[in-house]
Amino acid sequence: VVRMSYLTHEQMVNAACHYRLGASRQGGVIFWQIDQEGRVRDGKVMYYRPDCHRDKSKEHRPTWISTFLKRRDPFPDAPHETTHCFFGLHLIGEREGGVAIVEAEKTAVILSELYPQYIWLAAGGLGEVQVDKFRPLRGRRVILFPDTDPDGTAYCRWYHAAEEVMRSVFWEDSPPIRVSPLLELHATSSQKSRKIDLVDYLFK
Repeated sequence: VVRMSYLTHEQMVNAACHYRLGASRQGGVIFWQIDQEGRVRDGKVMYYRPDCHRDKSKEHRPTWISTFLKRRDPFPDAPHETTHCFFGLHLIGEREGGVAIVEAEKTAVILSELYPQYIWLAAGGLGEVQVDKFRPLRGRRVILFPDTDPDGTAYCRWYHAAEEVMRSVFWEDSPPIRVSPLLELHATSSQKSRKIDLVDYLFK
């Protein structure tokens, strides 16, 4: 999933082990969602081109493992409740330190090797920064790095989500959540139109 210009071979192996990445028979990468207690919540299968960008062809759309299992279930009407968490959350139980949250799982994996002073988590989508997912992070220093876009939608949504978390009772006495304006301030109009993320900006 990570090309050599991003990480060395040793870094790639190290990151894959830390995040417990899997692989599908069709060549997809499985980003397992494992919570702070080591429980597997779900897994997202995603496909990439050789340049490390998403393969967005119809046959390679992202698929949840829970959805795949439900299709194969001989009892399709049985309840299949799945509660998602931040990708990489299992690392919270293994390490101390501040937490950085990005949108894409791939981005978290790459940045974990480049900036190991943070525990890098991924929301997995623009709308996946939800209040309850922050409960295991209480007491931690947290910084959000939203992707950028032409009208600042991603930054605003994550900024308001952070404010909502900080108003929650469970976040009482925890450090303020920061939302980095780095991409909003420094990305070009062209980069914003492409909706780049932090890795895209660092390797521009």
